[in-house]
Amino acid sequence: MFEYAFDFLLVAVLVIGITALMGVITNGIGETIFSGKKKNENVEHTLKTQAGWRKVGGRRS
Repeated sequence: MFEYAFDFLLVAVLVIGITALMGVITNGIGETIFSGKKKNENVEHTLKTQAGWRKVGGRRS
């Protein structure tokens, strides 16, 4: 019975781990291959939107 439980847990961990890593790996490959020149388009747009905003919160040094 111990062998069955061990095999079951091992397969479960491998399936869950491989499934979780597949999404991260696929996203990384997709960003490098298909992003082209628009890789930082969203970041640049956000920075243009926030230009001139006051800093709020935190401690003054």
